[in-house]
Amino acid sequence: MRTGEIQTLKISRISDFGLYLSDDEGNEVLLPNRYVSLSDAVGDEKSVFIYHDSEDRLVATTETPLVQAGQVASLKVVDKTIHGAFLDWGMSGKDLFLPNRNQMGGVLTGRNCTVYVYIDSKTGRCVATMKFKAFVNNDILSVKNGEEVGILIVAESEIGYKVVINNRHWGMLYKNQLFRPVAIGERMNAYIRKITDDNRIDVSLQQEGYAEVLHSAEILRKLLTDNGGSLPVGDNSSPEAVREATQMSKKVFKRALGMLLKRGEVEATDNSITLKSTK
Repeated sequence: MRTGEIQTLKISRISDFGLYLSDDEGNEVLLPNRYVSLSDAVGDEKSVFIYHDSEDRLVATTETPLVQAGQVASLKVVDKTIHGAFLDWGMSGKDLFLPNRNQMGGVLTGRNCTVYVYIDSKTGRCVATMKFKAFVNNDILSVKNGEEVGILIVAESEIGYKVVINNRHWGMLYKNQLFRPVAIGERMNAYIRKITDDNRIDVSLQQEGYAEVLHSAEILRKLLTDNGGSLPVGDNSSPEAVREATQMSKKVFKRALGMLLKRGEVEATDNSITLKSTK
């Protein structure tokens, strides 16, 4: 039974307090009545998150937290004490603890801070830390060029945004590669654009080469569908107009449009695109 993770457990018995769920080794945990349905029966499987409640008891919940053990997230500070800060991680009645020893810089109530969540070896509880070195680094890479990854935007600089890749590595998303706004704390998918000899990683929100064209063509076709079958941009439209309408660079847009024209899926003028009828 893994604390701090969403997992699937089986209902082993029913009590006045809720359902007892068990893993393959027979370990049990209580799912309180507020998360129980009248249709639940012994033998059914439940997808739950396991954590310690405010009384330090191991319990299950069907709520989905904003972050699990082994992940990085930007969370709001809701309270501070002499021992540390408490963060909102989306769990009713139970905030995530950020001890003083795990803090870096000023931690202010009402502000967000970026943390890594791990399981404390002594208490078994989920704990947050702002000191990432032991968990997030580029010493040994687990990604390769062109790979699709998940990223979290954690800081902004003049040239771009510092990101955490797959909760394991540091990377950079350059502003000149962006064609839509991004925000600190935002999660999204990206692609490994470049890995340097000293293990620095550049990422992009667009794929490279032919794969990028295919992906962008599908995005453009969906935009057309979502906008009633047409868009007021074409080959002669300004880069600014293209970016505003499609969130693409003019170069990527023209390649995507060329793919849709080649497929015979659209008609285009100098300043507009229209989906062809499928009837």
